Amino acid sequence: MDLGLKSKVAIVGGASMGIGYGIARLLAAEGARVALTARREAQLVPAAETIARETGAEVLPVQADCRRAEDCARVVDTVVAKLGGIDILVNNDGAPPLGDLSSFDDVAWSQAVEQNLMYVVRMARAAVPHMIERGGGGILNITAISAIQPIAGFGLSVATWGGVIGFAKTLSLEVARHNINVNTICPGYVETQRLQKVFAAGGEDPQAMRAKLTAEVPMGRIGTVDDIAAIAVLLVSPCGRYTTGTTIAVDGGLLRAVR
Repeated sequence: MDLGLKSKVAIVGGASMGIGYGIARLLAAEGARVALTARREAQLVPAAETIARETGAEVLPVQADCRRAEDCARVVDTVVAKLGGIDILVNNDGAPPLGDLSSFDDVAWSQAVEQNLMYVVRMARAAVPHMIERGGGGILNITAISAIQPIAGFGLSVATWGGVIGFAKTLSLEVARHNINVNTICPGYVETQRLQKVFAAGGEDPQAMRAKLTAEVPMGRIGTVDDIAAIAVLLVSPCGRYTTGTTIAVDGGLLRAVR
């Protein structure tokens, strides 16, 4: 199936590893020209080189800390200048620290808002005018299943990702007439470095914790980066353009099970 992504220009956040890397790699494999962003240049540049080598696509690494407004603007300006426009925006970043809500002060809350919510707001605000110029586009936000079904210890993420879902739904109404869709994916348990941190912070034997989480998933396994990337790439492609304003759990049935 041709997803219609050949020569489309995409920006993927948090793309030096994990889900962001998987989405960027699949977009490139489908023929898109992909700009990767991440905070750590030492990881970002090799990631971009690997994707370019494996797919033959044009890949542009743009180091940025998208918790900073000026970096969000710089990423968009750089991509437009070097790749000619923007068709696809995938907002994906790490997540705030884990812990009980009572342990976080105003500084921690402000940082969480900047990282999870304002990053999405600023990137969309900067990218949408360029999508309108090109006749449409796709915006996708990557959150987590905890945005729909809160998990103890993930309070900073739960609260701020809730804002992302509300923002995305509202934005989808405003830009639909421009042939731009806006959606949010909530991955379940996925084999990433983030999951390893959860294991480490759990205070249990990692293997026992893995077995416990796996048993919670109706499909009987932890998800892979490719499981998430496949849905993400479909949604931002022209083939997924009629789907907008949605929040989709990609979790092996976990959400229904825990409810």
